[in-house]
This record gives sequence, C-alpha cells and structure tokens, in this order.
Amino acid sequence: MRFVFFTHSLLSDWNNGNAHFLRGICAELIDKKHVVTVFEPEESWSLLNLLQERGPEILDEFHATYPTLNSIRYRELDLDNMLAGADVVIVHEWNSPYLIRKLGDYRRKNGSFLLLFHDTHHRAVTEPGIYAQYGLGEFDGVLAYGSALRDIYVRMQWTKKTWVWHEAADVRIFRPNREVPKSYDLIWVGNWGDEERSEELMEFMARPVRELGISAKVYGVRYPENALEVLHQENIDYGGWIPNYKVPEVFSRARITVHVPRRPYVNALPGIPTIRPFEALACGIPLISAPWDDRERLFREGRDLLFAENGKEMTLLIERVLNSQELAESLCTSGLERILEQHTCAHRVEELFRIISET
Repeated sequence: MRFVFFTHSLLSDWNNGNAHFLRGICAELIDKKHVVTVFEPEESWSLLNLLQERGPEILDEFHATYPTLNSIRYRELDLDNMLAGADVVIVHEWNSPYLIRKLGDYRRKNGSFLLLFHDTHHRAVTEPGIYAQYGLGEFDGVLAYGSALRDIYVRMQWTKKTWVWHEAADVRIFRPNREVPKSYDLIWVGNWGDEERSEELMEFMARPVRELGISAKVYGVRYPENALEVLHQENIDYGGWIPNYKVPEVFSRARITVHVPRRPYVNALPGIPTIRPFEALACGIPLISAPWDDRERLFREGRDLLFAENGKEMTLLIERVLNSQELAESLCTSGLERILEQHTCAHRVEELFRIISET
C-alpha cells in the first residue's frame, strides 16, 4: 500500500511531539514493505527553530539515526502529484486549516484513497471553533489519541467515524541501556511552554528535588527566564533542547524520572497521558507520575509506574524508589513488559490496519 502523511514536521521534534510517534509509525510501515511519503511545509516553525538553534548539520544526525525516513518539504500544494497512487492519506492536526480543507475537497471530488485526520492535541476542548474550518465531514474518519477525545468528535458530529489510536513507543530507539553509569538521581524531559503546567512542575518536580537534596537535570525548550531562575534556585541543571532520539541516552544516566502532564489533558481530556510515559517505560527507567486518570487502563498502577496525588506524596515516592533497589528494578521490569506487550509502534500499525479494514 502507499501511505501519504501530511505533518507539521517529520525532520524536527523541536516542540513537536507528533514527530516522535510519526517516525516510529513510518519506520514500521517501511519495514513491512509499504511505500511511505511524508510531506511537511517548507517553513514549518518547528524546523525553522531547530535549524536556527542547531544548524543544518542536525539533519545529518537525524538521517543517520533514521536511515529509511525522509520527508518532502513543499512550498505550494500540488495535490494531483502529491496524492497520485495513494491508498491511505493521514493528515495531522497541526497542519493549516487551508490544507486540511483542500484535502477534504480533493477527496470528495477526485479521490479513491482513504483520508484520515490524526488528532493528538487538546484543541478540541480549548479551541473548538477552529474545527469548523477543517471540513472534516469530507474525511473518512479521525484517529483520536484517547477515548476522551474520540467522545468529543462523536458528540459534536464533526466526522463520519472516529477511532482511538493511542501514541506508543518506538522501541527501535527507546530501549534500556543498563551499562551506563548514573550521573543524576532524576531526569525530566519536557517543555515548559505556555504556563500550562508551571505550577505542577514546581509541585511535582522542583520542590521534591530541593526537599530531598538530590541531583537533577531537565531538558526542553520554551523555558522563560523565570523558569530558568527557578531551576537555578533549586540546583537543577538545565540541558536545553535535546533530540528525542537521544532521550534514551539521558534516561540511562538517571535513576528515576517523573511525568507531569499539562493541565488541559488532566482536566478536559482525562485518560490521555501523551507519549512521554510510553517512551520512559520503554527505556526501563522507574517512573512516578503526577495525577491523571488512566481510565483506559493503559498501565498497571503500582506495577508499571507509581502515581503521586500531590507534591508531598511525590517527594515520599521518589525517596522510596531511590532507596529501594528492589522496587526500582520491579518498576523497570514491569513497565518495560507492559510496553513490549501492548504499546509499541508495531502494535499501533496493527491497529491502523484493523481501522483500514473497517472502512
């Protein structure tokens, strides 16, 4: 089959979490001998920020890590050529409303392909008015990365069909490396961004680090000056942007990590953890999470990861894991087991083909 993806960027994961999952899915499809073509705007803001920060040589590193992957950067739309021979077209939510609408129009007038919209954001709750611009009624359906998001599509009748298609770990890249000596007690990887979790980061990450007096380092972008000052005051090292494919390396140098979800997901889209917990558990690192409602039972609480209801409990749990090799190893083993059994990109490709067979 020929798959065509329209994405914000495959090449850059600078503040672009969808690239993590997309890379794994495309690699799986290519391994299964399908033809995969990925289009991204020539001037996607994620790629422009990445090139400004790291220079063009960073793309050489990407291609060395993912030798089978590439994308076509376009300036103008030529849908006749872009979609020629396509069997399945998947359009990510971070594309422009204009592109999304044009693809729907093309599908209605000319297309024999399956057209799917892939939504991995909280905009359906925080900016629902934008969906009127998309013309999703012309799509064959929506891939929503959680049942709470699917339920919104069903209730609003935005599209014909909606399926749950969770994100997952690319276990080609995310895997344990227990040979590396530990240099930090705690590593956290994530962007500060938009004040959507600034209070939560203080409660569930910065203050526990200070109270326990442990060593810690964070990686990410969009940290304002006040956030950097907080890290400095709490003696937390700041590593800046890190390519997602190097996150397993930094996880291997730490004894524990935490998950701090953004507020819109906790409050308005319960049950959606984003991709970070999948990737962390795939690396075999103990994970403690701030509260979110795992209503779809993606993980086994107390076995695959631990949940802290508040900052005080987070501090106690971090201390407990750091002081118990038996508990740490149990979490690592169980969490990795859960990923390999249910939450790899290979599993999601199998789910995608089941969805295709239903249309």
